[in-house]
Amino acid sequence: MRAFLFLFLLFPIIELAVLIKVGSAIGVLPTLLLVIGSAVLGSVLLRVAGVATAWRARERLARGELPEQEMLEGLLIAVGGGLLLLPGFISDIFGLLCLLPFTRRLIVGKLRQRVAEQALRQRAFADDLAARSGQTRPNVIEGEFEHRDPQ
Repeated sequence: MRAFLFLFLLFPIIELAVLIKVGSAIGVLPTLLLVIGSAVLGSVLLRVAGVATAWRARERLARGELPEQEMLEGLLIAVGGGLLLLPGFISDIFGLLCLLPFTRRLIVGKLRQRVAEQALRQRAFADDLAARSGQTRPNVIEGEFEHRDPQ
């Protein structure tokens, strides 16, 4: 958690340093045009990818399926669009990675795999704690029940 906070605080400084380096290499006006162009491109890609993902999710819902893939892709599209709207080149690279379909599907696949592994670890840990504390699940006996009133 501390490493994430450190990187979160360090990120704007790195972005500024890259902007200064690019600005000194190609000039101020081309750098500003690149930053503005990436924001415009991000908003256009956000709309196009968002609408396409929403249509795919709607189709899956119409078939009676849960659109978990589309929901995760929609989240990545929102993150990618937000990163492209931020001024800076590093955030633009990460934003494009989130918006491009093949990298987005790769990220979603890795994310789903990691979530499944985490759920498996938590389930194993909970079962181990229940076994150590002596809590076992009650035995369930299936049968029929009929209530009769005495007359």
